[in-house]
Amino acid sequence: MAKALVYMYRNKLVESIHRGDVAIVNENGKDLYKYGDINKITYWRSAAKPFQTLPLIFTGTAQKYSFTEKELAIMAASHSGEPAHTRVIKTILDKIGLDESYLKCGVHSPLHKKTAKELLKAGKKPGPVHNNCSGKHCSLLALCKYHDWPLTTYYEKSHPVQKLIIKTISDITKVSVNNIYYGEDGCGVIVFGIPVRNMAYAYARLANPNSLPVKYRKAARIMASCMEKYPRMVGGTGRFNTDLMNVTGNKFVAKSGAEGVFCIGVHGKMGITVKIEDGNKRAIPPVILQILSQLGIISAADIKKQKLEKYQKPSVINNLGHEVGKIVPEFELKADN
Repeated sequence: MAKALVYMYRNKLVESIHRGDVAIVNENGKDLYKYGDINKITYWRSAAKPFQTLPLIFTGTAQKYSFTEKELAIMAASHSGEPAHTRVIKTILDKIGLDESYLKCGVHSPLHKKTAKELLKAGKKPGPVHNNCSGKHCSLLALCKYHDWPLTTYYEKSHPVQKLIIKTISDITKVSVNNIYYGEDGCGVIVFGIPVRNMAYAYARLANPNSLPVKYRKAARIMASCMEKYPRMVGGTGRFNTDLMNVTGNKFVAKSGAEGVFCIGVHGKMGITVKIEDGNKRAIPPVILQILSQLGIISAADIKKQKLEKYQKPSVINNLGHEVGKIVPEFELKADN
C-alpha cells in the first residue's frame, strides 16, 4: 500500500496528502530501501525513454547516421518544445531523410510557456516537432530507416521496431514479455506496466552497466553520458528534471514520467524510482530532493548552489501573490534488511 510522502499545508492545516511508493535497488537487484509498495505495477511512461532509445545505439543505427550526443539526449527526452529543441529534432530528421510529417506523436503546444506565446503571437501553430516525445519518435523512425522497416506504422505494438524495444525492456528489467502490461502512451506508442522496483533496478543497471548483458553495456554508457552532458535536452528551461541533473554533473542520470513517476540511476550505487499514487507531479521534486539528501547523494550546499531550494518545500501562492502554504515532504527511508 502507498504511504504518505508529501503534505500540503495551508497555514498550519494539512489540506492535501500525496501518497506514493519508493523503491531503491542496486545493480544486482538487491532492495536497499523501500517505502510503500515496491511491487506495485504501474506504467513507466516517459521514464522508459532511455531504454527505448538503447536499440538505436547497439544496432549501429546511431553510428550510421552520425547522431551527436545532443541528438541522442533529446531522443530520450520529454523536451519543452523550445527553439533549441526543435532545431535538434529537425536536424535528426534531415539526417534520416524525412520531415516532420512522418512523426506520429501528435501535436500539442510547447511545454515552454514563452515559446508557446511566441508561436501564437507570430500566428503560427505548433507541429509534431514541438511534441515533448518527438525525439523518441525520431529514434523509432531512424531504426525503421536503418532496418528498412515500414515508416507509417512504427507506433503499433506489432511493428518490428516495437518488438525490438519490448525485448530490450524485458531483458533490462527482468520482467518477462508476457508479464509486462501494455497500454498506449500520450504520444501513441506503447507504454509498459511493470513493478516499481523493476524500474529502479533498470536505472541501477543503466548507471552501472557492467550488470547488464554485454550487448547493452556500451549503449547504456553512451545513453547515460549523453543525458548527463545535455540535461537541457532532456527537459528544458525551468524543468525540475533538467535543473536536478545540473546539480552534480555525472553523479546520476534522471528521467521523469507522466502521472507522478520519476527515476534516477546513481553511478556506483543504486537505482531509485518514485511513483506518486495520485499522479500529481507537484509532489515529485520535494520527494526526490528528500531522498537524495537522506542518502547523502546531494548536499545542502549542492541544493543552494544550484538554486534548488524552490523545489524542496514549494510555496503555495494564491491569486494575490500571497504565500498561503507549503508543500512539505515528511518521510524517512529505512534500510531493507
